Amino acid sequence: MRTQLFIDGKWVDGNGTMPVYDPSDGSIIAHVATAGEVECEAALDAAYRAFPIWAKTTPRFRSEILRKAFEIMVAESDQIATLISRENGKVFADAKGEVAYAAEFFRWFAEETVRVPGDFRMAPSGDKRILVTHQPIGVSLLITPWNFPAGMATRKIGPALAAGCTVILKPAGETPLTALAIVDILERAGVPKGVVNVIMPKPVGETISKMLHDPRVRNLSFTGSTEVGRVLLHEAADQVVRCSMELGGNAPVLVFEDADVSKAVEGIMIAKMRNGGSACTAANRVYVQRPIAEKLTAELTKAMAALHMGSPLEAGMNLGASVSLKERDKIAGLVDKAVSDGGKITTGGKVPDGVGAFYPATVITVERNNSILQHEIFGPVAPVVIFDTDEEGIALANGSEFGLISYVFSGELGRAIRIAEAMESGMVAINRGVISDPAAPFGGTKQSGLGREGGFAGIHEFLETKYIGVEI
Repeated sequence: MRTQLFIDGKWVDGNGTMPVYDPSDGSIIAHVATAGEVECEAALDAAYRAFPIWAKTTPRFRSEILRKAFEIMVAESDQIATLISRENGKVFADAKGEVAYAAEFFRWFAEETVRVPGDFRMAPSGDKRILVTHQPIGVSLLITPWNFPAGMATRKIGPALAAGCTVILKPAGETPLTALAIVDILERAGVPKGVVNVIMPKPVGETISKMLHDPRVRNLSFTGSTEVGRVLLHEAADQVVRCSMELGGNAPVLVFEDADVSKAVEGIMIAKMRNGGSACTAANRVYVQRPIAEKLTAELTKAMAALHMGSPLEAGMNLGASVSLKERDKIAGLVDKAVSDGGKITTGGKVPDGVGAFYPATVITVERNNSILQHEIFGPVAPVVIFDTDEEGIALANGSEFGLISYVFSGELGRAIRIAEAMESGMVAINRGVISDPAAPFGGTKQSGLGREGGFAGIHEFLETKYIGVEI
């Protein structure tokens, strides 16, 4: 288990330590090194010094390192999944799925490294040739959240290294051990010194602000809340640092009267309960057309009530703990307020006795103006709302400042596609509960973010487009 900072190819102590907790029982797993001004400056120096050398390496060289990292990660998936379960609280099956998903970003971008396209053509006027190429943008600051500590790290590190950028990774304070384990894998895969650096700055806000005002930092890739994203955008503006932002969500599910109710419930369970509901893509508002509302609510309630909640590494558990008591109490507060606003609990809804940051799978029927519909719950709670017409359903689904992902369930594909096109979100899932894929562009509209991760677009977040006009 790595607990030190990784700077300029070396594992080093910082200016202190911070505890990492197991949220299922409150015990301390480890103490991780923190970074002061000296360590953060050293990381920035290392990344800046390594950039011109790394940028000039061949695509095949970078590709082979990423491919090797993929292979190591797959081989060590059980160990990494166990680490994720311990510091994050998610059940082992979810953690194992995350590791597989995370490793795929290394494999996908190992392949994309050698396939960045260019362009060479005659200008319409015929006076020159237009040559377009792509070059790495430079030192990139990567900030990742606690809910997918492996997946969010590889989704940023993979394309950055593929593009030829050097990086400074700042993982979430709740889940740094997974990020450190991934960097350990990259070191063993052959990443040269200075190319990847990991810091745990303290204080966080002041340090990140200082780095974003340093002209050596040219790119910021952030995944987290919209509130923090807005602050970082302001900070990045002074030096015109390019930003990729994967921010909050408030994902609606639209279930139409012609949907297969059992399949819709199956999809909602995946969309809602993957990662215990702690996902920006999690189903957050379930809108059901009136003719099937009673049946779907009953089946969803039965499915949620059947989940087994307990220690994430215990066999047979499919709902673990929230990442912290603070996060659990936030979820409980949202439910309590929803009930006071008139919501009706059909299962769950009560904080269990005993230790650990646990909250049960909960279904609550609410009116369309209930306060819980305005919040990203980030937990195992499914509010259900009845709607009547297609137009009403679309309006309700789009009635949010967020626009990351939407879910549509319908027995008629044409209808589902028409609804999908009307959704104000960067992604839409039709008749399924998960569509995240390293080979597909991930990102949102409105206040859910800027840019895309994954797919053909992912590597371009770390590349500058250069046009060269050629006299011939």
